[in-house]
Amino acid sequence: KIFSLVGKINNTGLVEVPMGTSLREIIFEIGGGIPNGKKFKAVQTGGPSGGCIPERLLDLPVDFDELTKAGSMMGSGGMIVMDEDTCMVDVARYFLSFLKEESCGKCVPCREGIKRMLEILNRICRGEGEFGDIEFLEELSQSIMKASLCALGTTASNPVLTTIRYFRDEYETHIRDKACPAGVCRDLFECFIDETICTGCGRCKKECPTGAISGGKKKPHTIDVNQCIKCEACFEVCKCG
Repeated sequence: KIFSLVGKINNTGLVEVPMGTSLREIIFEIGGGIPNGKKFKAVQTGGPSGGCIPERLLDLPVDFDELTKAGSMMGSGGMIVMDEDTCMVDVARYFLSFLKEESCGKCVPCREGIKRMLEILNRICRGEGEFGDIEFLEELSQSIMKASLCALGTTASNPVLTTIRYFRDEYETHIRDKACPAGVCRDLFECFIDETICTGCGRCKKECPTGAISGGKKKPHTIDVNQCIKCEACFEVCKCG
């Protein structure tokens, strides 16, 4: 089977492996592992309608039956690797936004169901998630799978169901604590400067595209949260950690 190996991995490209080869072999032996010493988090197989498989299932043999049992599929042969800096709620939202556009709109469960799920995921990523959203996503996913007319609709819920199944704690943190553990969902974090370690070198001030950072030379700087667009350019150039 030929896979397109992409994402947070050292060796990207097309790889051909015998059926039954484990995910671990493909990702760490052929793909060379995760760049910059980051920790592996998940791999999504089968294209946009595929599921996300966690680290504990890395020894899963890649074949039609085993991937289906894990909530994913062989699909188009896509294999997207994710590291510890990936937000799984945002991943589900990303793939669902693509599937919403791909839906032909003929059947109501697919057309309206995907749209409703995406609305819920958008709310969760904005910090507006509510208790019961996770259960409603699961219920809605099952309805779409059972009632849709074609394979796009019957598999569209895979990214949502697998991220809930294997990374439910991330959904709960987004809803309960209004926080994104991976620091990806921008509505759920604020940039600030630790005045106890800031040396006032001015690197961040020069780099800020909106002029949100102020402070004198060799004096601790501050960020105006009303002007900050959370681009993290300041974080990239800071030498103080």
